[in-house]
Amino acid sequence: MADRLAWGILSTGRIAGVFARALAHSETGVLVAVGSRTPSAAEHFGEQHHVPHRHGSYEALLADPDVQAVYIATPHPMHAEWAIKAAEAGKHILCEKPLTLNHAEAMAVVEAAREHDVFLMEAFMYRCHPQTAKLIELIRSKAIGEVRVIQATFSFRADFDETGRICANELGGGGILDVGCYCTSMARLIAGVAGGQDFAEPAEVKGTGHLCETGTDAWALASLSFPGGILASLAAGILVNQENVVRVFGSEGHILVPQPWVIHVEGGTSIILLQRDGEPRPQEIRVETPGWLYAIEADTVAEHLRSRQASSPAMTWADTLGNMKTLDRWRASIGLVYHSEQPEAGKHPVHRRSLKRRAVHNMKYGHVSGVDGPVSRLVMGVDHQTTMPHAAVMFDDFFERGGNSFDTAHVYGGGVCERLLGCWLRHRGVREEVVILDKGGHTPWCTPKDVGRQIVESLERLQTDYIDVYMLHRDNADVGVDEFIGVLNEHKAAGHLRVFGVSNWSIERIDAANDYANDRDLDGISVVSNQFSLARMVQPVWPDCLSASDLAARTWHAATQTPLMAWSSQARGFFHRARPEDRSDRELVRCWYCEDNFERLRRARRLAEKLEVPVINVALAYVLCQPFPTFALIGPRTLAETRTSLPALDIELSVDDLMWLNLEA
Repeated sequence: MADRLAWGILSTGRIAGVFARALAHSETGVLVAVGSRTPSAAEHFGEQHHVPHRHGSYEALLADPDVQAVYIATPHPMHAEWAIKAAEAGKHILCEKPLTLNHAEAMAVVEAAREHDVFLMEAFMYRCHPQTAKLIELIRSKAIGEVRVIQATFSFRADFDETGRICANELGGGGILDVGCYCTSMARLIAGVAGGQDFAEPAEVKGTGHLCETGTDAWALASLSFPGGILASLAAGILVNQENVVRVFGSEGHILVPQPWVIHVEGGTSIILLQRDGEPRPQEIRVETPGWLYAIEADTVAEHLRSRQASSPAMTWADTLGNMKTLDRWRASIGLVYHSEQPEAGKHPVHRRSLKRRAVHNMKYGHVSGVDGPVSRLVMGVDHQTTMPHAAVMFDDFFERGGNSFDTAHVYGGGVCERLLGCWLRHRGVREEVVILDKGGHTPWCTPKDVGRQIVESLERLQTDYIDVYMLHRDNADVGVDEFIGVLNEHKAAGHLRVFGVSNWSIERIDAANDYANDRDLDGISVVSNQFSLARMVQPVWPDCLSASDLAARTWHAATQTPLMAWSSQARGFFHRARPEDRSDRELVRCWYCEDNFERLRRARRLAEKLEVPVINVALAYVLCQPFPTFALIGPRTLAETRTSLPALDIELSVDDLMWLNLEA
């Protein structure tokens, strides 16, 4: 048994027992340990399944040196915490579906597996079964022509129990997460294979559902549209029996999978029915099954340990993340938000520990006169996070990586972004460790009266007494600089602002404002937030936006040493995805496509190859290595985007490098 993968099972519920029995039929694994929240439960499970090591806590299971891989079988809301802790303990992970409650938590789990170099797979056992491989082979070979419509159903009737796992809100109950995840994963798999990929993401998700007394979905439907005109109809439920089959309709026939999910043919065969147009009866395709369903899943883990994730049709990390995002969209369309996802409930990071910076990180810091303490050179944009799970996961990760600066605005999300940042600050208790950059006075509310009102509203939303750096979001040439300087000084004197600045103001207006302030012994503009990047902004991203990338602006900043908070510091993805022949993104083309920018891109690629870093890191380093104080506002949507931005902090560019990249040498 020494060459077998040593498994530990975390939790002792029904599905844990199913997996334990299956491991006895595995070709590669052996069950050596179980962990429960109580010693008695661990002992009982151990007696039932002849498990040698029986631990009365999950922590003890993860600390067991004989355990190489863990099967996480807890209720959904506990998956993320224990998957992360398993990764930190160096254990390979097979986690029951769904991987987490939502896409945000799933990102955190994937990043933990990547960082600690362990295997991770979401436990969709049907994806590992030969029947699914055969289905994919039929789709890929065009056995029914071009795929047009996919129907997938997984539904059962349980007794309603408001405290049980199936229905309880606090346990992530409901049909969408419990069994609808199978349907979304199958539809995405088939649509992807039909298009020559491992999976596809739906362009549109429309859902409807019936919520039971606990606020979870008793039964729900979803309509998905995929590229290539493929449509999918999904049905899930926990309080109603339905026909649990998968049907795929194509241009030349259709396929029926009578038993797509829990394939009860241990060591036998499974059946797919293929009906081609014009044939009198369906063709029965028998699929030999080499072993037990869950044993095949365990063997899939062992087979792919070296690569740290399984290959399709088993669930890859990207596949899991896409599936979680689809489930989020399905739930959002029927108004299902779990209590634990509400802003007031997000009191802890996903890993359930107190938030603190990592002992080792590569974040760099600058200084803004008037702001107490350091300011991270990378600033997290708080302009698109509209749910607490997404906001909290992104903010927690950034803070742990050393980031302490957050940029938001009164107008972002109609106030939602400020509110979520405020909730996060209060829950984490890190207000004094964080620098808030906030903006107000966006057109058409860019008057001194509007600014004064918005400062008060922003403070309420952010749940704080002061804003570290406050900026006017736009300029209004019909208002004299004296009026703006006056209202900003009033609020600074009241303690509402530490320092203030402007965004999208011309150098001439800034100089005029500062001249006025100096003549009257008032505070002036000490920070500027105009667009700045290696790529030249050909057309304003938004009306009345200004760039500081030109020589005159750079010369002014170098002479005055005024800090620049650079927005669109990576040219909104130009250095990552721009191709002269690809004009599909109209905004990218409008704002950034020109020959001199493509020459900058070519040079950045050459330097990136020399430094062995992604080209986006060179573009970001250009912003950070200027001869005046710069802070780069970044807008990552995922944890991976944050992680891949950080290497730019370690790149040192000389004056000659800067000039060469910007076509000035």
